[in-house]
Amino acid sequence: MYQRIVIKLGTSVLTGGTPRLDRAQMVELARQCAALQRGGREVIVVTSGAIAAGRERLDYPDLPPTVNAKQMLAAVGQSRLMFVWESLFEIYNIHVGQMLLTRADVADRGRFLNARDTIHALLEHGIVPIVNENDAVVTAEIKVGDNDNLSALVAMLAEADLLLILTDQGGLFTADPRTHPDAQLIPEVRTIDETLRRIAGGSVSGLGVGGMATKLQAADVARRAGADVVIAAGSAADVIVRVANGEAVGTRFPALETPLENRKQWIFGGASPGGRIVVDAGAERALRDGGGSLLPAGIVTVEGDFERGDTVLIVDPDGKGLARGIARYPSTDLAQIKGLHSDRISDRLGYTAGPVAVHRNDMILV
Repeated sequence: MYQRIVIKLGTSVLTGGTPRLDRAQMVELARQCAALQRGGREVIVVTSGAIAAGRERLDYPDLPPTVNAKQMLAAVGQSRLMFVWESLFEIYNIHVGQMLLTRADVADRGRFLNARDTIHALLEHGIVPIVNENDAVVTAEIKVGDNDNLSALVAMLAEADLLLILTDQGGLFTADPRTHPDAQLIPEVRTIDETLRRIAGGSVSGLGVGGMATKLQAADVARRAGADVVIAAGSAADVIVRVANGEAVGTRFPALETPLENRKQWIFGGASPGGRIVVDAGAERALRDGGGSLLPAGIVTVEGDFERGDTVLIVDPDGKGLARGIARYPSTDLAQIKGLHSDRISDRLGYTAGPVAVHRNDMILV
């Protein structure tokens, strides 16, 4: 039985595949959340649907597919979406609180902690947090990109023990069930590999941003943070209550046995990498097998523009992701000391911030 649950509701779930919000479906989802809260559980809702609500509110205007048009629809629709959620939860005497997040709110360590504290305060007072990305003002540089990955970040912020991603599919299948009628549901996934990623397809309804691939990304982040993840159909009877009570529904991704500590959760899930560091085979072995820090001597190439304290992606000689970590030097300085022994850093730069480029305590293997 799960105690703190993040429920991600996709646009296709909220609209039933139609152009408008399905109030009947939404009140049923609110009823199930209320049932959990009455039973002493804590619920956080990550909701899509702002743009769909904006289109409905403005009577489906003929707009160009531009960022400005989408942001305008989100600005109109977000207030409408929250009004609907507030009125539906009010039926069950439950207060809701709106939180609009961007990538910047979790990329910055201080804002990450503030967002975490806000979620905890809402839960402490019996208020259901309703979370969405701030689509009306977000830019490409600070956009999470989809509410699947946003829900994983929220699960990390909330220190949840379950992330339930509700969609218009019954879970993850061996093939796309839209084109392969014989596709079989995969009830449990313990390893997310390239084969599994190839199975994942795009958005089914065309109304939302995320497809099954983004759900796999979200599952990978959330399970590393210690949460079980379940992907299931939002239309299934009593799906929220059943999954929260441990019933086998949809596809389950068990949490990793040793969840990352809070700081490394932030490194892995919070900040988008500001650049890449390509390392040689010796450094790859030291990081992967020896548990060491990344030294300048093992760096082959520095890509991108980043500052000291930014998150960077460390890749092996073939360009495959090896680790994420916090850079101890800016990219311009790392480019000057790559390949050097650590005792020569000061000679080259005129200063030293220590012998390592990325310390092991600030790194997580991916």
